[in-house]
Amino acid sequence: MLHADTLTAQTAASVAFYGMIICWWAFGLTFWLRRHPHSRPRATQRDLSSYFGMVLQAAGYFFVWWFPFLFHRGSPIAQRPKWLAWSMAVFALSIGAFSAWFVNSAAGHLGKQWSLAARIVEDHDLVQEGPYRFVRNPIYSGMFGMLVATGLTVSPLLPLLAAAAIFLLGTYVRVRIEERLLRETFGPKFDAYKSKVPAVIPGIW
Repeated sequence: MLHADTLTAQTAASVAFYGMIICWWAFGLTFWLRRHPHSRPRATQRDLSSYFGMVLQAAGYFFVWWFPFLFHRGSPIAQRPKWLAWSMAVFALSIGAFSAWFVNSAAGHLGKQWSLAARIVEDHDLVQEGPYRFVRNPIYSGMFGMLVATGLTVSPLLPLLAAAAIFLLGTYVRVRIEERLLRETFGPKFDAYKSKVPAVIPGIW
């Protein structure tokens, strides 16, 4: 157990930073371990323009990491009173751990239907179980959670807000394209699902 004198704001910042690195490893392994290059079903519809949204999402991630390292800013957690620093660290790591798990669970329910590009495959199923009971795009919800948790750990508020705006714009692009394909495929079944379940953030969108 850490001695009370060692529980400084800087220690909280270090715990949060390395904890988030672990969360990012878990997040990345979700997609790496679920690759099935030789067993994926054949795509019947595909829209490569969804890659534009993915580029914006990646830009949001880049921005939230890039700003503090470019300007050599310390962690915002380390600049807070000790009690607030540890509260922020616990909060950020809770979001990061939950988001990594949420993405893993969502990818597991998608199975071989998961893909980087928007597509419909043979025998495509409209997944509504697991995380899909709460949001229609839980992988994007988890990805956004990872961005927020990272920003709380390493980034000042304004760059975090800018990164979030860029990421959400990219997510909006991808959601619009992917859900157009789902509507064309499932029709009223998808409309009924959409009317009951939010897209990415419950109570907001």
